[in-house]
Amino acid sequence: MAIDWVGGRLGPPDSRRPAAMAPVTAQLRLALPQRAPSAPLPEVAPLAPGAVKRARKAAPKPAAAAPEPATAEAAQPTQTQTVQGADVEAAATSATSADAADNAENAATPAPATAAAPAAQPQAGAAPAQSPVPSAPEAADMADKRVALPEAAPPGMRRYKVNLPPSADFELDVKRVDANGTTWSGVAVMAWHSDGSRYKLNVEAGLSMLVTRINLLVLSSEGMIDDYGIAPVTATEKVRGRSQTATHFNRDEGRITFSASERSYPLLVGTQDKATVPFQLGGIGRADHKQFGGDIDLQVGEDKDANIFRFQLVGEEELETRMGKLSTWHLTRPPRPGTYSSRIDIWLAPGLSWYPVQIRNTEASGALTTQTVSKITVIESGH
Repeated sequence: MAIDWVGGRLGPPDSRRPAAMAPVTAQLRLALPQRAPSAPLPEVAPLAPGAVKRARKAAPKPAAAAPEPATAEAAQPTQTQTVQGADVEAAATSATSADAADNAENAATPAPATAAAPAAQPQAGAAPAQSPVPSAPEAADMADKRVALPEAAPPGMRRYKVNLPPSADFELDVKRVDANGTTWSGVAVMAWHSDGSRYKLNVEAGLSMLVTRINLLVLSSEGMIDDYGIAPVTATEKVRGRSQTATHFNRDEGRITFSASERSYPLLVGTQDKATVPFQLGGIGRADHKQFGGDIDLQVGEDKDANIFRFQLVGEEELETRMGKLSTWHLTRPPRPGTYSSRIDIWLAPGLSWYPVQIRNTEASGALTTQTVSKITVIESGH
């Protein structure tokens, strides 16, 4: 913690009325973590259409009156319902996440003992279909929960501790420099609202006119908060002049689907969308800033596909904003040839609940768009 004292006066006593003391300002400064070596970036391939169809057929609910021990065998295919993407194995993160290991173990268990026991030893004189009936809905519900769990992350990806920042509304200044040097200016607003179990996030960016604002980009995202942080269910994107696209994070099928593409991808734990990435990163830093000592790998569902975004800590930087000077941690996602060609830079403010206070997108053409916070209104009731 570095505190800058402003004001104060030294010298002999003065009979004149002392001047009002200037306010004391403080900036939270944390020691940067030691950098850990980078591992190869994980790859997640799209699902084959045939694999998706087989996964759907392999997910029947147990019948209400399941005969004999066949109920236990019927539950086994749920293990193959987990998404079958390339380089994605359910046991990959058993060494990095105790919870993921528990999920994998549960998925491999044929059926709850409470569902199997009555079928194995029916009571004398009881109708054969009556003893499994009370347990069948529970078995079906548990099978659904196993299917609903996202796929374990591929090798090389860590599980992160996450403590999401409180709800807040943001106003930002937008500046863009085209590849030919033409400059533009505008404004953006972000609304991050969460009650601890669900969230909703809206982002609008556009140009400021004399009496109105023209939105060039509108992003929206809503979903749940789970043990891995933000868990999107639906994300939409509307670019001016184009149709709105939607990305669906289907937890009942364990895959990501798109309105603008027939592709689908395995849904991994901790998956984000384009709008939620800055707040998920803020939650990782808020939970334990030492996690930034290594690469932060997040699967991100975009408008047509899903990729692993790797963020790396650049260092601590001081930003000039309309809120004053802010001490920030600068994270970057470098361009990756063949997958994405833009660079994303995000500045988080540890002294402001790790909120994202600046976001910059550098396109392959050299065009640069920067959004810098001008006002933050914290909504305590939404935290």
